[in-house]
Amino acid sequence: MHGSSRGSAVKRARIEIIPLIDIIFFLLATFIMVSLSMSKNQGVQVSLPTASSAASLGDQQELDKAVTLSVNEKGEVFYNKEKITIAQLPMRLSTLKASSKDPRVIVNSDAGADFKYVVSVLDEVRKIGIQKVGINTDKK
Repeated sequence: MHGSSRGSAVKRARIEIIPLIDIIFFLLATFIMVSLSMSKNQGVQVSLPTASSAASLGDQQELDKAVTLSVNEKGEVFYNKEKITIAQLPMRLSTLKASSKDPRVIVNSDAGADFKYVVSVLDEVRKIGIQKVGINTDKK
């Protein structure tokens, strides 16, 4: 009998999971490596978020301990509301780092401030070695 399928077994198509998992992990590793290499190309490692995507810097207790550095549109620098010069900033930040084991700095900048003043402030913070720095923005 020609039409009989008794003697032959029917093979079903199977999807092999192991090669798919290998491909997924390869793509994940590639994505991570590319994103890490892109972040190293930035001169100052801060992300300036748009107002709608601004994230919280931490809980209120941590924010109360943070020092606020403000730059107005004239380029004047304020250390917790006290007007200081850029030359005085390293001494103040050194004192902060010596008195606190985990110092935090929040930078406020006027929208009309020249960006070179903000970069100068961030540069002084980085020279002292303070790692936890946030840039304050207003949400729309």
